[in-house]
Amino acid sequence: MQLSGMGTDISQEDEAKYCVLEYLYRDAANYKAWGEALLSGAPTDYDIATLRACLDAGEYFVAEQVGIPPAYQELWDLSGVPTDNDHALHEFVTVRPASDDDRKSLPLFASWSDLLKIFQGVAAWDCALSPNCNVDA
Repeated sequence: MQLSGMGTDISQEDEAKYCVLEYLYRDAANYKAWGEALLSGAPTDYDIATLRACLDAGEYFVAEQVGIPPAYQELWDLSGVPTDNDHALHEFVTVRPASDDDRKSLPLFASWSDLLKIFQGVAAWDCALSPNCNVDA
């Protein structure tokens, strides 16, 4: 395939690049629930460093603020309700290449570049956007 007017060949391998953002919700009692988001594109090491620079302490973010599906529902399902151990922050784990199984089982969430722009647009993390926010804390 050629991009119109660009004269550059793009292989089918390049067209099929996807990655998976892995993240974690860990409550104050250290119970964990994992989340994954399928993204089109493939980040560079610089992109990953850029993302980490956007995170609180290089690893924490408010899922609701960037539109990523929160992972705490799994823990709520086990306990029946939110508990005093719940809070608003999720942890960035990694970005890895998507497998064939990932591409078949996960819905496409966004492009890597669009997600990175959303993270870069966050001036400050707002825990009040999460139902786990404890404004009295």
